[in-house]
Amino acid sequence: MATKTTKKTTRNKTAKKTSVKKPRMSASAARAEGAAKQKAMREAKQKPATPRKTKKDTPKRVSLLDAAATVLASAKEPMQAKAIVEQVVKRGLWKPGAGKTPHATLYAAMTREIAAKGKDARFRKVDRGQFTSA
Repeated sequence: MATKTTKKTTRNKTAKKTSVKKPRMSASAARAEGAAKQKAMREAKQKPATPRKTKKDTPKRVSLLDAAATVLASAKEPMQAKAIVEQVVKRGLWKPGAGKTPHATLYAAMTREIAAKGKDARFRKVDRGQFTSA
C-alpha cells in the first residue's frame, strides 16, 4: 500500500503594515514643535480643575503615646495603661481605631520608649503596670 503524502504550504496571513511616514522636518521646526507641546503641558498643569487639599489643610492626628504623656503630666498619682487610655478617650485627645486592645499597645509603646531613651523618656515605670510622668 502506498501512502499518499500531501505537502502543506504555510502562507503568511499577516500582511505587512504600511506605515505612513511623516516628512522629515528641519531641526528648528522640531524644536519649535517640541516647545509648543511643552508650553501647552505647562499651561494645563497650572490651571487645576478643582483646588487640591494639601497636608497643611488637614490637622495632624495626635498619637496615643503623645496623648498619654499629656494625661500623665496632669495626673497626681501613677496610672495603669488601661486607665490612661480611658482618660485619653474621655478627654477627646485620641480616637480609638479598630484595635481591640489599645491599652496593650500603649503599654508596649511606653516600655519601648523607656528602654530606648532611658532618662530622657517622657514616662517612668513606678511599679508593675504603673506609669507616671517623668
